[in-house]
Amino acid sequence: MSLEQKILLVEDDPAAVRIALHAFAKSGLGEERIVVARDGREALRRLSQGTPRMVLLDLKLPRVGGLEVLECIRQEEHTRDIPVIVLTNSDDDQDVVRSYDLGANSYLRKPVDFHKLVALLKQLGMVPA
Repeated sequence: MSLEQKILLVEDDPAAVRIALHAFAKSGLGEERIVVARDGREALRRLSQGTPRMVLLDLKLPRVGGLEVLECIRQEEHTRDIPVIVLTNSDDDQDVVRSYDLGANSYLRKPVDFHKLVALLKQLGMVPA
């Protein structure tokens, strides 16, 4: 599946994935516009196959952590300019600092109101209005 013009959602919690996909669908952004990677290794594999329009990245992931994924995104020429929004349960201030140091565009703590997030993405022109 091609990543171009899609959002890569990197999330290992099945409930959070369901909520996000439902919210995106209700907001007019169909599931076909979202590609889900369920761990960091899968995210890196998908990123090696194409360049998504944006990455929504959880930090606490199995196999390869979110901070490592973010670092890899910023190190690769074909992915370094992709907007990355960190979506996490972490209350650790060091995760916030490290995320921004590694080049995250935004850091949001869960639970996230995905309807508001989709509205923001539409305003930024990241998804079709």
